[in-house]
Amino acid sequence: MPNRLAATNSPYLLQHQDNPVEWYPWGAEALDRARQENKPIFLSIGYAACHWCHVMAHESFEDPATAALMNEHFVNIKVDREERPDLDSIYMQAVVALTGQGGWPMSVFLTPDGAPFFGGTYYPPVRRYNMPSFMEVLQGVARAWREEQSKLLQSSQELTQHVLQTIQMPAVTHTPLNPRTLEDATAQLSQAYDWKAGGWGKAPKFPQPMTIEYLLLCAAGGDQKAAEISTHALHAMAQGGMYDLIGGGFARYSTDNDWLVPHFEKMLYDNALLGRAYLHAYLLNGGAAFRQVCEATLDFMLRELLAAPDDEGLAGGFYSSLDADSEGEEGKFYIWTEDEVLQALESQPIEAELILAAYGFTPGGNFEGRTIPRRTLSDRELAERFGLDAATIPVRLAEINQSLLAFRSRRIRPGTDDKVLTAWNGLALILFAEAGRYLNRPDYLAAARRTADFLLSELHPADRLLRSWRAGKASHNATLEDYAALILGLLALYQSDPDPYWYNSALDLNQEMLAYFSDPDGGFFDTHVEQSDLLFRPRDIQDNATPSGSALAALALLQLAAFTGELDFRDRAAAMFSQVEAAASRYPTAFAFWLQGMHALLHAYKEVALVGDLESHAAQDLLKTIWETYRPGIVLAASRLPVPENAPPLLQDRPLLQDQPTVYVCQNFVCQRPVTRASELQALLR
Repeated sequence: MPNRLAATNSPYLLQHQDNPVEWYPWGAEALDRARQENKPIFLSIGYAACHWCHVMAHESFEDPATAALMNEHFVNIKVDREERPDLDSIYMQAVVALTGQGGWPMSVFLTPDGAPFFGGTYYPPVRRYNMPSFMEVLQGVARAWREEQSKLLQSSQELTQHVLQTIQMPAVTHTPLNPRTLEDATAQLSQAYDWKAGGWGKAPKFPQPMTIEYLLLCAAGGDQKAAEISTHALHAMAQGGMYDLIGGGFARYSTDNDWLVPHFEKMLYDNALLGRAYLHAYLLNGGAAFRQVCEATLDFMLRELLAAPDDEGLAGGFYSSLDADSEGEEGKFYIWTEDEVLQALESQPIEAELILAAYGFTPGGNFEGRTIPRRTLSDRELAERFGLDAATIPVRLAEINQSLLAFRSRRIRPGTDDKVLTAWNGLALILFAEAGRYLNRPDYLAAARRTADFLLSELHPADRLLRSWRAGKASHNATLEDYAALILGLLALYQSDPDPYWYNSALDLNQEMLAYFSDPDGGFFDTHVEQSDLLFRPRDIQDNATPSGSALAALALLQLAAFTGELDFRDRAAAMFSQVEAAASRYPTAFAFWLQGMHALLHAYKEVALVGDLESHAAQDLLKTIWETYRPGIVLAASRLPVPENAPPLLQDRPLLQDQPTVYVCQNFVCQRPVTRASELQALLR
């Protein structure tokens, strides 16, 4: 008999609908029952692609004896952290305060009023890993609630106060941002960099795309050390393992220091952020390998994460993730034996020999007797071994990969979390819009338009944005990160496709963001002002796997200030940067997106306005000049004449020069003389 989760729309919650546990989704029904029966709440938070969430579900939540104990003593609530990052943020901070670490599955015990008093992450079914069994934890908490309830209530009050103190923002200083902040952050990143394997930190090793993006910004400004670090990090990951050489796209993280053995789940946000880093690195140094990784990642997203059309033909958003497991085994979909490669390339023995050498296949494999494809020989080494022209190697390998991909596609696929999340799609929208413009790929630009149309039509039904969509139904109030990521995505799309609709949609969303999320003392809360089912309004300012909502909002305000001339937007952003400036200089990997925004504030956008016949050869030459290289320091508005009333103010009062398409470049309240020739524009943008 299915439990109450059967009526939900989250793939993660639906995975637990047949558990013998009497699960509730988060909501009034569960909270009211806990108060009426004076029972503690067991809150389990996870997500569909989480391997250890599946393990704990199989070991404990599917076990009748464990479920009976849970049902007798607790009101049990399941939460999809991707649908409700606000709940996840509050209770994750409590678990970290209690245990010194966090992660998923998250297991938290709450008072009937929702205040945490005990918690952890994964608990095994029997004592192991120096952890008590889950049954022992349940029995201990139930006994303490019966016998020492007043102590637990006191502990919950103290813990809640501690968590509240951790989210207090430093005071706004209103002093100008100090350039030394960025210099100190860059020095920290340089000192901590792993020149042997690439990246920062030890296993499990995360890819840090926002940190790399910040260094690419510095590299674009002439910082050679930042260029070396970012290039080295991207090359290290692109060798394969965490990067899928066969099908494109990145896994969540590496379980070893050398990027070989990934945690095999693939998340939309990782691929959106990493794809953009590889795009910008290609534009900076012209490395064809970086372009190949970027395009393979975009193609993976289109092939495996793009939402399928529904009965009404509606499509356009991207799904959230692919599971790490298939057929009950982590990574089985992605690993190979030599025999499988030979079978896939049965009619191409020379190609089989080439790929086996390129990807380091051996009879013993590099992972539990099988092989995770990884580049072990360079193009030059392969060319020497097989008597080939080194310039032809990338094309040959790409063609062989297509044969291997076709063979792999016949395997049983990992599960797909087919919900569409606004914030993660906003990040994907930025990537597709930029790749369409920089790489001259109309197909990528078309995907960006479809994504924007989908989000604006399906997830913005009335006066507010929603966070999650699945199977034709949108739900949950959007969070700050949803608003800010979509605003940035729409502004990126407007610069690739200068339709005022994209710009005005961003402007409208910004007004809602200011109305629903602003803190009177400065900055923003993470949740909508009407979100009433929380212990308190959270504010998570650190960047994690995705950018902080506040960091996204600050950058969105900066870009809108450049388009609109509204100095209040710039001042709001500057005040937010002042609140995190000290922390960002000391802990740059935890504030890398903030550092990107600070870089934009310190260097001031060049505001570029192009007017005239945008389809003419002259205008196209000007646009090509603008986007021929990585230009993070500009915002572009473009329009035919007469300029529509709903176009950005940046375009107003810009006459043609000599009846030719004309470009105006302004920065820091100073405009250069208008130009009509690409060579003149290039000099202004340099």
